[in-house]
Amino acid sequence: TVTVMAAAGSCSWFPPLALGVSLLKCLFINAYHSTDFEVHRNWLAITHSLPVSRWYHENSSVWTLDYPPLFAWFQWSLSHVAQHFDSNMLRVENLDYVSPGAVLFQRLSVVFTDGVFIYGATECCRCVQEPKEQRDVLSRPSFVLAVLLLWNFGLLVVDHLHFQYNGFLFGFLLLSLAKHLQHRHLQGALLFSILLNLKHIYLYMAPAYGVYLLRSYCFTQDHRDGSVRWSSFSPLRLLALGAIVTSVCALSFGPFVAMPALLSLWGGPRGPRAFLRVLLICSLGSFLFGWHVHEKAVLLAILPLSILAVQNREDAGTFLVLTTTGHYSLFPLLFTPAEFPIKVLLMLMFTIYSFTALRKLHSGPGRLLRPLEYAYLLGLNAVAITCEVALPLSPWQQTLPFLPLLVTSVYCSVGVCHSFLRLYVSLLRPEEKPKQL
Repeated sequence: TVTVMAAAGSCSWFPPLALGVSLLKCLFINAYHSTDFEVHRNWLAITHSLPVSRWYHENSSVWTLDYPPLFAWFQWSLSHVAQHFDSNMLRVENLDYVSPGAVLFQRLSVVFTDGVFIYGATECCRCVQEPKEQRDVLSRPSFVLAVLLLWNFGLLVVDHLHFQYNGFLFGFLLLSLAKHLQHRHLQGALLFSILLNLKHIYLYMAPAYGVYLLRSYCFTQDHRDGSVRWSSFSPLRLLALGAIVTSVCALSFGPFVAMPALLSLWGGPRGPRAFLRVLLICSLGSFLFGWHVHEKAVLLAILPLSILAVQNREDAGTFLVLTTTGHYSLFPLLFTPAEFPIKVLLMLMFTIYSFTALRKLHSGPGRLLRPLEYAYLLGLNAVAITCEVALPLSPWQQTLPFLPLLVTSVYCSVGVCHSFLRLYVSLLRPEEKPKQL
């Protein structure tokens, strides 16, 4: 027997977790940053210095503003704070501008806007089901989920080393998922609509949202066998939803591989967690079609999967394969020697915790992973030694400079594809239901 927990925000352990990771992020202020640092500095300058009519036409830099309007307004609001750190960073003509003040502001802006992510993680922890019997804090599903979200390795290195604002964006996603888990569908739809207007990559998830909201919100009743009762359709609910969810969701239907999953979502009243599983399939399926365009998009699947991993043994196994493989696939983003020990240490800490906590959470007969899955993940050690040490020191470094990236990409693709298929099988597998008398 379980009870729905609503204690993450009131427990004493959550603020220290959030504060601890925030302080860790501050240690990376002077670390390596990618060209995305200049991308966002340029966007700050564009939105601060130019009229709105020129924001999407300014092309002095190759890093033109190419995110949706709501993110442009987000940059505009940040620019008003940035001027107190270094006003020169807000000049459009100052291309590739770097200064201590600019670095400090941009790094801190990511740390502080991560407050949205922290709030989203809090709300997701409220949705986790806890056993009635008291467990120690470290064994509670809500605590494990909080660590898996707040201390996610991929998000740490992509945002606070490489440099982006994914935490801010994922905060809206987590809040939207939490509202749907709480059956507050209009609020969830509103938050996802906001997210779409912040970054268009989240269109990957739009098909799952569209089908789920139509099936679970616009149709209010089901037949006894679980099929939809067509007469229960509510035009008023559709109108209310249509006022929030824009037509952009319909324009991005996603890759064809998501179709059977979407049909399964329509086929029966599987609830918010089935919606979350289909959402993951849409995200991961779309990621497979654009791996080398947006390699960081693997986080679109890893972070939401954390919610399922603390609730279900099968999902925990999928999470361990995907998060280990997906996180290692981000290693090439941090290629400077100074950041090598940082990325290795952070990933080891997160991976060891993930395996330990989820094994304890899902204790009982059986293993979370199959022997071949364990063998595959152990093979990442050989890949790491080969790509990070052996090949860079070999003569092939000059003749085949992209060989380490090729080896990493091909090996990690096996794990990501396997995780995708494992998610698909878990969704389409018939659920056992109690017999009806």
